[in-house]
Amino acid sequence: MATNAIDSASMANATKAAGLSMDDLLKLLMTELTYQDPLKPVENKDFLTQMAQFSSLDTTRQLNESIEKMLSLQSLNQTVGLLGKTVDATNDKGTVSGQVTALQLVAGDPQLTIKTASGEIITGLTMAQVQTIR
Repeated sequence: MATNAIDSASMANATKAAGLSMDDLLKLLMTELTYQDPLKPVENKDFLTQMAQFSSLDTTRQLNESIEKMLSLQSLNQTVGLLGKTVDATNDKGTVSGQVTALQLVAGDPQLTIKTASGEIITGLTMAQVQTIR
């Protein structure tokens, strides 16, 4: 049975696609070691390289999670500053104008509620839909 060393690119793709955890990667490595060809064992340097790649991959995943949280908080902070301000936004009815009266988080994304001059309440506007802030 022939086995190949796992490179970092294939591990990164596999982890991203399958959502593997560090425990899953360690189980995979242990399975690889269990079923390796005894006549061609993995050398110590290959083993250490793979362990370093696993560690690097996990650190990168944690960094990505932290950046996503930071971006979400930054977006929320920007949205809070719109309370009480008048905005122009686009929705399925076209361009609407009104005062921002409420905010809510939907799946981690801030959404605005505005009250138009005619008293109509429009909910579910995202920051991407806001064109002008007055």
